[in-house]
Amino acid sequence: MKPLVEVLLSTTAYFKSRGIPSARLDAELLIGHALGLDRVQVYLAHDRPLLEAELEPIRVLVRRRGNREPLAWIVGKREFYGRDFRVGPGVLVPRPDTETLIEALLPLVPAEGDLYVADVGSGSGCIGLTLAAERPNLRLYAIDKAEAPLAFTRENVDALGLKERVAVLRGSLLAPVPAARPIDWVVSNPPYIPTADLAGLEPEVRDQEPRLALDGGADGLDVYRALLAEAGERARVGVALEVGAGQAGAVRAMVAAAGFLEVSVHADLGGIERVVMGRRAK
Repeated sequence: MKPLVEVLLSTTAYFKSRGIPSARLDAELLIGHALGLDRVQVYLAHDRPLLEAELEPIRVLVRRRGNREPLAWIVGKREFYGRDFRVGPGVLVPRPDTETLIEALLPLVPAEGDLYVADVGSGSGCIGLTLAAERPNLRLYAIDKAEAPLAFTRENVDALGLKERVAVLRGSLLAPVPAARPIDWVVSNPPYIPTADLAGLEPEVRDQEPRLALDGGADGLDVYRALLAEAGERARVGVALEVGAGQAGAVRAMVAAAGFLEVSVHADLGGIERVVMGRRAK
């Protein structure tokens, strides 16, 4: 047997040796996950002796994190806008920066009347499903090109009790939504990292998360061009798009060129211009 604090310290040291910047936090969360404890309970149980039957599951999780598998994949969830979303291999882990899109768009989304939103490249579904959870009048098309993220979207639809208002669709951009179906808003966190920059990303992102959700082409803007060409024809109200650092100006010009004349840019908590929104002229 080993006391929990000894396991915590040795795990933290191992994570530091593997270049994990949040070594102590990750050690606490993984050990707590394996033991069914939250972080406060881990602290309160520092002197608790751990049996071999408890240590082996911890070792399995620690090896996975040491190989730079995303922490959220290991614990199977990530919080986004106050709700837990199921995630795992094959899906992009929701980022706090993406909550900027929710904060910017929600004040413009009425709480009454029929409203149709297309979430393009839905991944875990965190953007579209959060909007649907916040607005009970909203109906959602959750669209992705790959089956793996759509499997998580479906899990999250069920977990949030939104099955009656969400269509999960596989395909490219807006093509899966039949032409006769209305679309009011198009929202998306598309791949926006320039291809040449992928090699410099953290291993959790570069080597683990799906390249399809990361690679935005030579300048990072390929998907914006294609998506706005379609959204300009089909979105009746507007578009709300997450962008990478330094891309807001170029995307803003694309949004305006697509016919959305009321264009605004919104910064995340770090001061980076993170969201570009455009609306039809009133």
